[in-house]
Amino acid sequence: MIRSVILATFSAGLLAVPAFGQPKSDPDWPCVQRKVTTLGAGAVWTGPDIAAAGPWGDDRQAAQLARKLASRRTELSEMDGLLDEFLSQGEAAEKEKRLTRVFAGVFEVINGERDTVVNGITRYAQGQRRLAERIRDEADKVSTVRDAPDADTTKASKDVSDLETAFNWDRRIFQERNQSVSYVCEVPTLLEQRLGEIAKKIQARL
Repeated sequence: MIRSVILATFSAGLLAVPAFGQPKSDPDWPCVQRKVTTLGAGAVWTGPDIAAAGPWGDDRQAAQLARKLASRRTELSEMDGLLDEFLSQGEAAEKEKRLTRVFAGVFEVINGERDTVVNGITRYAQGQRRLAERIRDEADKVSTVRDAPDADTTKASKDVSDLETAFNWDRRIFQERNQSVSYVCEVPTLLEQRLGEIAKKIQARL
């Protein structure tokens, strides 16, 4: 009886989060958003061939601009000015190649950041699953000690208190982490949207 009440409370908290309450094809992906493991440049880029433009890292000015545009500290409203300034510093004949290098750099930086986030979300889900299993195990132990014949002894009472403290602490951590999952799951999408906006601004100048 006690165990069922504890687990009912725990399950209610678990199911309150849609990402963990719905069955997923990938058990290590807790997000409502579809998991996209590989992001291709072609999803946002219709300009010249990136490989033909040459290594973006070899063009110092293009590399500096790419990193600045990719940084989330740079507002979208700043990008037009940064791109126009970049174009004013180079030869007109090289404009297409240099802008393509800028996009190549932006894509590599943002895609790398996105991969890190996606891998982090996977590790997060795995950690939550392990914590959920531990909480269920703790609930079983609380129930076992409470229902034991010597449950009224001082030692049993202390054991129950210690087990309930561990259970309540782990459950609190689990619920707090679940509350942040929606925000974390939005990050890959926000990065993809940023990449798309930058691609549009660069392609508008080709």
